[in-house]
Amino acid sequence: MEEVSRFAVGLDVGTENVRAVMTSLDKDGALSVVGYGEAPNTGMRKGSVVNLSGPAEAIDKVLGEVERMTGKEIDSAVVSINGTSIYSFRTTGMIVTGPENHEINEEDLARIEDVAVRGQLPPNLEVLEVVPLEYSLDNHTGIKNPLGMIGTKLEVRTNVVSALAQNCMNLRRTTEGVKVAAERLVPSVVAAAEVVMNEAQAENGVAIVDIGAATTGVAIFEEGDLQHVGVIPIGSNNITNDLAIVLEISRAVAEDIKRRFVTGAFSESEKEIIIKQGREELRFDRFEVNELVKGRLKEIFEAVRKELKQAHYDKRLPEGVVLVGGGAKMRDIEIYAKEVLEAAVRVGVPNGFNGVAEAVAKPEYAAAAGLALMAARVEGQRTTKKLSKHQKQKQLNKNKDGWLKSLLKKF
Repeated sequence: MEEVSRFAVGLDVGTENVRAVMTSLDKDGALSVVGYGEAPNTGMRKGSVVNLSGPAEAIDKVLGEVERMTGKEIDSAVVSINGTSIYSFRTTGMIVTGPENHEINEEDLARIEDVAVRGQLPPNLEVLEVVPLEYSLDNHTGIKNPLGMIGTKLEVRTNVVSALAQNCMNLRRTTEGVKVAAERLVPSVVAAAEVVMNEAQAENGVAIVDIGAATTGVAIFEEGDLQHVGVIPIGSNNITNDLAIVLEISRAVAEDIKRRFVTGAFSESEKEIIIKQGREELRFDRFEVNELVKGRLKEIFEAVRKELKQAHYDKRLPEGVVLVGGGAKMRDIEIYAKEVLEAAVRVGVPNGFNGVAEAVAKPEYAAAAGLALMAARVEGQRTTKKLSKHQKQKQLNKNKDGWLKSLLKKF
């Protein structure tokens, strides 16, 4: 049981690809990547499941790949969720904890979170996470964690992250179909943030932008907490589709052009873009290609900036913006993003892992790696509870043994 609890899996179910990362806690206490995999996905649209069999097949394939790599059977994972139904909103709550000199405990914190959410959420939405932003205890404000403090009136201001309940249920159905339990559902961009930013950045103010195939997620952090989450229904596939339609080529050729010949600097070279297909040679005007890509990228980053403005964080992020996701693989994309967002921009990759970490040190693996890190925490908490329960029983048995020995000695 102890060995099994050391392994954890993150499963990123994207519209176009499913990726998985397995981690383990090594003897030095560091988290190591021990397995990873990727498979194309079907049956999803804009981050939502529209056909159960497509994602289930992709999940089964990618987890099978990880199992063969590690020799470990996977029966649970922390799973990503996406789609424009994901959003966050602020709530407040207040409870009377008890008599004078009452010490705030875990039950109080759970109760006040429940009060803050109850009645605030439409029945068709499911709560993914409740982020306490600030507590007030007996009118003393600015408290980050009141656990163990003395007081009778506890208030909280929270950020509640939610998603359409139907989307959550359908996503769980896909994993259950391959006998894998979804331990928790986490927005992709929130998971990616776990492995591409540090505590100082989260404290000072930073935005994580996850450019996926069909959607672009935005997560804003400040004072160490998640302040805002939003999902925009545009992604890197829109760029590929524009090229394919206007240039009258296949999506495969359009994707090849986007990856090999376009950069965020949008150089004004007069050289033609030449792609060989067997004996045929395809030629394209570089200026036309650049204008097509630039037009769609501008739409994506202007939508991101609009999201920042709505959350009141435009030009208010000292640590700037971190780009992740498959769309962030475009060369020098940060150059153009900086121009539109008017902020410092960098491309983020998962960090802080040992093992075969270099294999997942790519922007498209950020969500899966972040989910694996979260899964490791879940397993760690579960193990701690088991050990705590075991230690209590051990102490009880020891007390019983001591009592028995004392009785026998007297006899």
